[in-house]
Amino acid sequence: MTDCAVILAGGQANRMGGGDKGRLMLGDQSLIQRVIDRITPQVDAVVLNANGDLSRFDDLGLPVVADSIEGFPGPLAGVLAGMDWAAEQGHDWLISVAADTPSFPRDLAVRLAEHDTPVVLAATPDPERGRLPQPTFGRWQVALRHELRAALNDGVRKIRQWTQAQGETLVVFDEGDFFNINTPDDLAWAEQHLK
Repeated sequence: MTDCAVILAGGQANRMGGGDKGRLMLGDQSLIQRVIDRITPQVDAVVLNANGDLSRFDDLGLPVVADSIEGFPGPLAGVLAGMDWAAEQGHDWLISVAADTPSFPRDLAVRLAEHDTPVVLAATPDPERGRLPQPTFGRWQVALRHELRAALNDGVRKIRQWTQAQGETLVVFDEGDFFNINTPDDLAWAEQHLK
């Protein structure tokens, strides 16, 4: 393993009424602790991307990096923050995962690393389109950070708008692995169905 990972927790959680969505409890653990426990064995190092007062995450014992692009531009800015941190640590590849998706695959990093394109994204089976990208779950070549910064500064916000231009590869995982919690109803469903 030579990859590091960024946990994307920089969103504003508007559909949950604001605050840190990753701090919501699912059973006896917070969403973010479940994500930390799931990604840590898969990589060499983990960093958290968040905005605002970063000290509120001190209890997690992880380095925390904020977006370098102003105005909450979305998950691509979190990927960029992770890439910059990864470059400082000497890593060539970065895995991204979302703080609100507690049951992503335990072999995510290994499966994504089987492909050597500059960007590799997870996907799930989709009956209509064949595969449905899960763009916050990916493997990113850290050397692309300068191109990504330029794209964000030019107004690019949609992940796939940028990744498709990089020649992305999609890796299909089993359906259901990427259930993310955006609303109180989602959390209630997860309490019934996710272990």
